[in-house]
Amino acid sequence: MSEYNFREIEKRWQQRWEEQQTYRTDVDASRPKYYVLDMFPYPSGAGLHVGHPLGYIASDIVSRYKRLQGFNVLHPMGFDSFGLPAEQYAIQTGQHPAVTTENNIDTYISQLKKIGFSYDWSREVRTSDPKFYKWTQWIFMQLFNHYYDKDADKALPISKLTEHFAKQGNCGINAVCDEDTPAFTAAEWNAMTDKQQQELLFKYRLTMPDEAYVNWCAALGSVLSNDEVKDGVSERGGYPVERKLMKQWSMRITAYADRLLDGLNEIDWSDSIKEQQRNWIGRSQGASVQFAIEGNNDNLIEVFTTRVDTIYGVSFIVLAPEHEFVSFLTTPEQKTEVDTYVKWAASRSEVDRMSEVKKVTGVFTGSYAINPFNGEKVPIYLADYVLAGYGTGAVMGVPSGDQRDWNFATHFSLPIIPILDSQKDMDKQADATKEGRYINSSIINGMEYKEATATLIKWLEERGLGKGKVQYRLRNAVFSRQRYWGEPVPVYYKDGLPQLIDEQDLPLLLPEIDKYLPTETGEPPLGRAENWKYKGQYEYELSTMPGWAGSSWYFYRYMDPQNDSEFASKESVDYWQNVDLYLGGSEHATGHLLYSRFWNHFLYDLGLVPQKEYAKKLINQGMILGRSNYVYRVKSSEGEGKNPVFVSYNLRKEYETTAIHVDVNIVENDELNVEAFKKWRPDFQNAEFILEDGKYICGWEIDKMSKRYYNVVNPDDIVARYGADTLRMYEMFLGPLTDAKPWNTNGISGVHNFLRKLWRLFYNEDNGNLLVTDAEPTREELKSLHKTIKKVADDIENYSFNTTVSAFMICVNELSSQKCSKRAILSDLIVILSPFAPHIAEELWSILGHATSVTKASYPVFNASYLTEDSFEYPISINGKVRIKMTFPADALPADIEQSVLAEETVQKWLEGKAPKKVIVVPKRIVNVVV
Repeated sequence: MSEYNFREIEKRWQQRWEEQQTYRTDVDASRPKYYVLDMFPYPSGAGLHVGHPLGYIASDIVSRYKRLQGFNVLHPMGFDSFGLPAEQYAIQTGQHPAVTTENNIDTYISQLKKIGFSYDWSREVRTSDPKFYKWTQWIFMQLFNHYYDKDADKALPISKLTEHFAKQGNCGINAVCDEDTPAFTAAEWNAMTDKQQQELLFKYRLTMPDEAYVNWCAALGSVLSNDEVKDGVSERGGYPVERKLMKQWSMRITAYADRLLDGLNEIDWSDSIKEQQRNWIGRSQGASVQFAIEGNNDNLIEVFTTRVDTIYGVSFIVLAPEHEFVSFLTTPEQKTEVDTYVKWAASRSEVDRMSEVKKVTGVFTGSYAINPFNGEKVPIYLADYVLAGYGTGAVMGVPSGDQRDWNFATHFSLPIIPILDSQKDMDKQADATKEGRYINSSIINGMEYKEATATLIKWLEERGLGKGKVQYRLRNAVFSRQRYWGEPVPVYYKDGLPQLIDEQDLPLLLPEIDKYLPTETGEPPLGRAENWKYKGQYEYELSTMPGWAGSSWYFYRYMDPQNDSEFASKESVDYWQNVDLYLGGSEHATGHLLYSRFWNHFLYDLGLVPQKEYAKKLINQGMILGRSNYVYRVKSSEGEGKNPVFVSYNLRKEYETTAIHVDVNIVENDELNVEAFKKWRPDFQNAEFILEDGKYICGWEIDKMSKRYYNVVNPDDIVARYGADTLRMYEMFLGPLTDAKPWNTNGISGVHNFLRKLWRLFYNEDNGNLLVTDAEPTREELKSLHKTIKKVADDIENYSFNTTVSAFMICVNELSSQKCSKRAILSDLIVILSPFAPHIAEELWSILGHATSVTKASYPVFNASYLTEDSFEYPISINGKVRIKMTFPADALPADIEQSVLAEETVQKWLEGKAPKKVIVVPKRIVNVVV
């Protein structure tokens, strides 16, 4: 083949890879393993746009490079195929989510294969496949049957707990449990009914029915995760969302809070992800303090504070609008205002409430609390920045020690009480607290910070008014959704209590239902299933698992995807161990990336996996932004019955115009395809155009890639026009992997031309003859090759793929200038190029006479000696001006260089017979002759 026909080449090699199972991977104890994992996608109906493959291309480059280094590489792909979009489509159309999901996956697979990824498709997994979710349900059952023992610092079977209860009650048990868990003796335990015992065990289990505040979307009939809520409405559909207390299944992730914090020190993840997880877990050491309520002897407001030493500066208490005390704390005079505020706060997402720090909102309940240390009355307010699910849902306001409290107090004209003698101004109060001595308290007068804190905690504990406490911002994770398209929870109800189904009955399959909506009585969609009962008599749990269930362990299923007797065999797990490189979006920092670590720690406790952390290194790829194009409609042509008139970009200021987004796929180098534009929208078919130089030039901006802006670029279109290898290299060339960068098709032709230039090193452009020879390479050719060998290896190891593409271009330009078509040079060049452009690499590798795939080759060994210069060309400066250049051996002595320079005829001419005052030889830089 004398011409670079990328379409034919790519189709042939993709077919050959599939036929020969080139990327199939098996356990091979004779080779070191390397596991590269992409966050598996949700298969939406829109398919991939060019932003999606960015991380996949990067992981594929690393996978191919590691194979060349001799590693046995596991590089799988699958689909996170349960989810809300498929269910919403089912509601609208009546089509079963399994059908649309299957169709969408087929589209994704087709698109991914066209880009030439080295995935082992024999290991594909889908979270909606019963063969997969059988094991998601099985893991849920293990969590249900375990509790967290603090002394053992691991999960232990519930059976050990019940054995202890029967002999000693819960005396001596140091376990993670609900705060209201009562103390009981063995006699009391043994006297309990089975139902009472089971209810008590729920206070210990790692998954259990619970009440929790959730994001409830009535229009969708389901609970939403924080990721699915934007600005108080559902991300899908834009429906109102409210915070609502509901019965849910919960996972006791809080039991692993310390381990999840400590584990961050053992993994190579980005600092930003680690910091987000640390903040989300939010470990704080402080004290729990109980405030009495004026006129109410039955209830106490519990507040957790990390700064109990500031207790004398409290001038108000703030409760979450959802706090259980709101109803009886609200006085008749404040009821209307409080009710309005509570309703407003319920419409706001947790993320919005937590992130909005400058805007102050709140409402006075009309009631007062009593400071236990000095008996002072302090007003009780509600404010949305306090969340019911975090801590106790109440905070004490110390405006002289906290900026947010100061803002709140200032806004509501509340007193600001100084608490230290070292206070100079409010802004420095927090630092001063640790430096100064307290002057306005009877208990800690004159003490410093540590002594004061210890004294106050002791005082509280002696009087039963509080205690020292470690608290976490992290809450138990809500683990149920009122949806159809999710994993059924393997639970049935007997006498009102949840029971696990038998393991032999797994998987519990989704039943068929008539509609994918909640029942008329408000039950989740599964309530529509007819005769769906366990053993024909017991009601099943009607909620399904959240999207993060399957994604919390899927990386192990890739190790042994066809195993029906366990989620993965010991042999496979022991060999692959954990993920060496994980690529995916940073938006999952406190969702999937935290929950999956929690499940992994649990599986580690059970001895089912060999590592506490499942991913050694994590890279968050940046987003590829869309390049939007605009046309400019002349306003005078707007209106019914008028033909629209559009003016070209550089002429638009001469008219009053309206900018309109236009499909970027009918724009090339910002020039509009006018005829395609007329066909794009029926109302533009009679459009008129005011051109410049015979062209219509569009305006442009950088936006998020979205169908709304008509700036979505389908990778299939790029592959069809330029080829998969061009797409792969161009996406890497756009900029650093972790940075956001705009997509601009205008620059893609340069990468395509590079591949054509590479092809011309092999074939004569005029007659199509093969140019490759077996001649010995020159030193310059070897230098061009080996500096590229080193650069490519260094860049891949450092994930700097954009500079690698530049290095390839430089190398090919140099070899072209050298007219190099030597087999020894081109063979190694093709090997190092193959991770980036595998199709053309396979073709040229075959042309060089190799019978096996380039993936079977070895990465070339870098030889530093080829980069060592044999000689150096010195500029010869006479009285500050360069008059000549002379070449000397690289190891020439300064004295020899000086002698040769002074003997040179041209130098003698400029010396005009004069003896130089001095000659300065700067090795490998310059020679200065001063006359």
